[in-house]
Amino acid sequence: MSHDRRPDDADRPVLVLKFGGTSVGSARRVRVAARRIAAHARHGRHVVAVVSAAGGATDAILARAARVCGGLAPASRELDRALATGEDRSAALLALALESLRVPARSLRGGEAGLRAEGEFGAGRITDVVAWRLFQLLEEGVVPIVAGFQGVRADGETLTLGRGASDATAVALAAALGAECHLVTDVAAVYDRDPHQDASARPYRRLDHAQLAALTAAGAQVVQAEAARLAERTATPLWVYGWNAPLSGRGGTRIVAATAEEAA
Repeated sequence: MSHDRRPDDADRPVLVLKFGGTSVGSARRVRVAARRIAAHARHGRHVVAVVSAAGGATDAILARAARVCGGLAPASRELDRALATGEDRSAALLALALESLRVPARSLRGGEAGLRAEGEFGAGRITDVVAWRLFQLLEEGVVPIVAGFQGVRADGETLTLGRGASDATAVALAAALGAECHLVTDVAAVYDRDPHQDASARPYRRLDHAQLAALTAAGAQVVQAEAARLAERTATPLWVYGWNAPLSGRGGTRIVAATAEEAA
């Protein structure tokens, strides 16, 4: 991942906040997300936000595409462009909410934020992050709001990155920015079982990257598996908590590199 020039106030920490579909699924929740970003900014952090499409939006676009095609819409340039609009809309709405709080913000498509990708339509892979535009906005005091799930290919085409890939977008940006990444979701933490299915599920308060990768490989869905692997490869610290958690993230799950004793 590319590391471009950091803002002049380099001692000010950078934080990547990723908001899942349920976290931006209503006007109220978008406002809650905006207040979380504004609070972190007031506490002296540079914030970069990454957003998913609002809950159900991607499925609605796929269903609409199927109807206009008279059947299942094949992976294609046009389908990727249609799907990317879900995240684009979330980014613009969150930027509007921040501006209503008098916090300067700018929505960016994945390519505009420097996310480079390769592969076929519907199955792109992040190859690099060219972060100069993000650093420029941060230096200007503007919060970048990045549309997840998408990047730009060398030929200029938009590629979507697979379901749940806004997590990977956030981790890739955090790795490039040297930042901690918070995944704001619809559950309070990473659990040993799906808390929506099993009321006795128990939360993890701390995991190392290998443990998280193993959980996602076994089917845990609170963090996308590719994002968990990328966080492990880049040693990017994560924090998973619910959309209505306090600013401190209390009750969530921290994912950090294993200590030397744990790794031995």
